[in-house]
Amino acid sequence: MSKQTYKVGFFFRRQFTMAAAEAPADIKNLFNRYSDDSGVMSVQNLHRFLIEIQKEKNASLENAEAIINNHGGDSNQKGLQLDGFFKSLFSDVNPPLDPKLGIHHDMTAPLSHYYIYTGHNSYLTGNQLSSDCSDVPIIQALQRSVRVIELDIWPNSDKDDIEVLHGRTLTAPVALIKCLRSIKEHAFSASEYPVVITLEDHLTPDLQEKVAEMITQTFGDMLFSPSESLKELPSPESLRKRVMISTKPPKEYLQSKEVKEKDDTKKEAEQDDVDEEEDEDESDEEDPKLEKKAASEYKRLIAIHAGKGKGGLSDWLRVDLNKVRRLSLSEPELEKAVDTHAKEIIRFTQQNLLRIYPKGIRVDSSNYDPFVGWMHGAQMIAFNMQGYGRSLWLMHGMFRANGGCGYVKKPDLLLKAGPNNEVFNPTANLPVKTTLKVTVYMGDGWDKDFDQTHFDTYSPPDFYTKLGIAGVPADEVKKRTKTIDDNWIPSWDEQFEFPLTVPELALLRIKVLDYNLSDKDEFAGQTCLPVAELRQGIRAVPLYDRKGEKYSSVKLLMRFEFI
Repeated sequence: MSKQTYKVGFFFRRQFTMAAAEAPADIKNLFNRYSDDSGVMSVQNLHRFLIEIQKEKNASLENAEAIINNHGGDSNQKGLQLDGFFKSLFSDVNPPLDPKLGIHHDMTAPLSHYYIYTGHNSYLTGNQLSSDCSDVPIIQALQRSVRVIELDIWPNSDKDDIEVLHGRTLTAPVALIKCLRSIKEHAFSASEYPVVITLEDHLTPDLQEKVAEMITQTFGDMLFSPSESLKELPSPESLRKRVMISTKPPKEYLQSKEVKEKDDTKKEAEQDDVDEEEDEDESDEEDPKLEKKAASEYKRLIAIHAGKGKGGLSDWLRVDLNKVRRLSLSEPELEKAVDTHAKEIIRFTQQNLLRIYPKGIRVDSSNYDPFVGWMHGAQMIAFNMQGYGRSLWLMHGMFRANGGCGYVKKPDLLLKAGPNNEVFNPTANLPVKTTLKVTVYMGDGWDKDFDQTHFDTYSPPDFYTKLGIAGVPADEVKKRTKTIDDNWIPSWDEQFEFPLTVPELALLRIKVLDYNLSDKDEFAGQTCLPVAELRQGIRAVPLYDRKGEKYSSVKLLMRFEFI
């Protein structure tokens, strides 16, 4: 027991007793069930607990012995007492996702069969209009296993070199060569699976040739550049430690007065949406007359061709059995497309790559709901990695799966047609496949990671936990615990059930807040977890700050069961 004193006015003080974290009633009952009359849980009984309650079917007696050695206290007792049992459950070595699982998805399928961790304007340090461009956010993204890096490339002021910047804004540029060298150095620091560089190209043919030289010299044998257009995308496994370029095939840089006037008119029309000019608004059908003067070396480097068809959405989504490609749609374009062409999108993404990027009015670098794209098979949901908030937390959660390697295999329901050639319908009324039962026991660690008055000047915090499922519309739901007043170690001990129709696409969202009567409730930690990889049993769930950095001490004790 300890005491905390808070000032209330000039003369008055309030004192609060801080008790040490205590095992919840359910933990005590389980301990009693698996311990002997002397209050000790033996190696054999702990082994039974790991198999029966924790559902660790491969647990060994050696695993149980290791837990006892770390938390047993008195070495003569050959077992765990209640305190040691509780600490073992609430320790960092008992996370909700199994670290031993590692990369376990089949990595030999074509790239189109995977969700790929994708950045948008990967070089920006802040907002889309006036922040600096730098290789630092690129490095940070790669260290998080982001596998798709976007670079907007423009001529410098002297028209003799290439810079990376967000065009027609006040963003300060960074040299392309610096970005390329940083990508080479850090590309595989967190994952050995391929990195795709998407180029948004605003260059003349001579500068395109210069880019080709830079890329070739920088990456050398790391570069994957097929000699002809791909009929099928290669697999992540076959591309380990390789770098791929994806952009539109180059065309002659036209500078005639008529074209310039046409472009100026187009730019004026796009002022309301500064990003909408960035992606493939040209046909991917190449004009032979223009190709003669196009940058040939540059073209040869392109592993994944990008482009839209000449027609409308149906043409954009056409499937060519002899050629794969990447299509980019803006966030609003996708929302319209799923209303009218949902089946075509899913069929397209079974063979080709679909990239979605934020609408241009997101000048604050905010993000959008990634599930609109994921539910329809889109592999590259391009996010502003500096745009902290709920959407980015979902992105972090999705890519905690499969060992955090940046590639997550899409569910079979998005990859295969049904018996009558029908495809998955995310809005269909499907039967419940499983129900996730979640018990929120308690939380701890805030008093170690935060100042005494961080949440409230006059008293300890009033914590509550919000839980929810992100996934297909039928599975989305939000719930919350009661509020525990004036306590740094809140004990909720509440159960929730989440019926799931498509658990393969579900993420469990968890957020803790400090309740404020007169102001906005204050953030106290969050995490998102892929439901398909949750370990059953009682787990210590670490929480993260707004940026997605893990707190040193803050975690929740929770139980997960599939019923």
